[in-house]
Amino acid sequence: MIADRKDDHVRHAVQHRRDHVGSNDFDAVGFVHHALAGIDAADVSLAVDMAGKRWATPLYVNAMTGGSVNTGEINRQLAVAARETGIPIASGSMSAYFRDPAVAGTYRVLRQENPDGFVMANVNANATLDQALRGIELLEADALQIHLNTVQEVVMPEGDRAFSAWPRQIEHLVAHVPVPVIVKEVGFGLSRQTVTWLREAGVAVADVGGRGGTNFARIENDRRAAADFAFIEHWGQSTPGCLLDCAGLTGIGIAASGGIRSPLDIARALALGANATGVAGVFLNTLVSNGTEALIETITTWLEQLRNILTVLGARTPADLAGTDLLITGEVATFCALRGIDVASLAHRSSWWRESNFREGVIHE
Repeated sequence: MIADRKDDHVRHAVQHRRDHVGSNDFDAVGFVHHALAGIDAADVSLAVDMAGKRWATPLYVNAMTGGSVNTGEINRQLAVAARETGIPIASGSMSAYFRDPAVAGTYRVLRQENPDGFVMANVNANATLDQALRGIELLEADALQIHLNTVQEVVMPEGDRAFSAWPRQIEHLVAHVPVPVIVKEVGFGLSRQTVTWLREAGVAVADVGGRGGTNFARIENDRRAAADFAFIEHWGQSTPGCLLDCAGLTGIGIAASGGIRSPLDIARALALGANATGVAGVFLNTLVSNGTEALIETITTWLEQLRNILTVLGARTPADLAGTDLLITGEVATFCALRGIDVASLAHRSSWWRESNFREGVIHE
């Protein structure tokens, strides 16, 4: 039954991606263009520090799947793409492996095909310490990713209905696993209060996982015989809203996933305060529709386009995007007003024009 559910998730995720491609809250985030802010592309580095390691890029393949023959092949191809492009990758939830060790290979393939890459083992917040350690050992994982999915669980016909132990279990795992812990939402967002709690619990990275991408409430509702949970499909905060809500928090890394459709969305997320960005839906659709080589080409193109965006904005590193001028409009601005977040100041935060007075340039005669 678990294998069937994993295959159902992939099928519905791909179909929803095809049916619901369009606008999301990232479209409410715009850059103020300064025509003389540009720098040389050769001076741009995409490297970032995340989860105790230096990543070559601020982009990673986020948790997707595993647990069946079909999803094992998807994981193999995702691992090849991650290896060839040098980006980190997370496994899908390893719950199927904990219940049936026979499916270990559908997850282990992530390390077999990507022996030197940064790999994250994904578990749910009910996972025991023994299970977490088994997952880390199987993947020789560089980090443990714990997913939070209360909304998905309550819509899932066979899902959990008890969540009160999650905070204590997260604290327990953080204290005892030998790798950094990343906690992510699966598409409904992390509030500032939640991220603050995660920081105090010792979590290394919070992936805000906001609304706007793969919608697991819709996926699980499609699996219900009566499809009677449609009213909850728009639950939660969008990724831009979450990032703005968490602005200024220190002592914890911030990752952004949920609704990232392009290199521009990556740049927007980084400018809103993310240290790195995770993508699942777009990459899965590309892989299923066009194959591994197409996914490798897509990731390679995205990274080059991201470098070009940083070049235009005068950002030598992804972190420098946090000093660019942003215009926040629409529902995101409304959300910020209700949460007491000052977005007007974001439109006036850049210092490129002051720095340019001291920049050593080359004059061509």
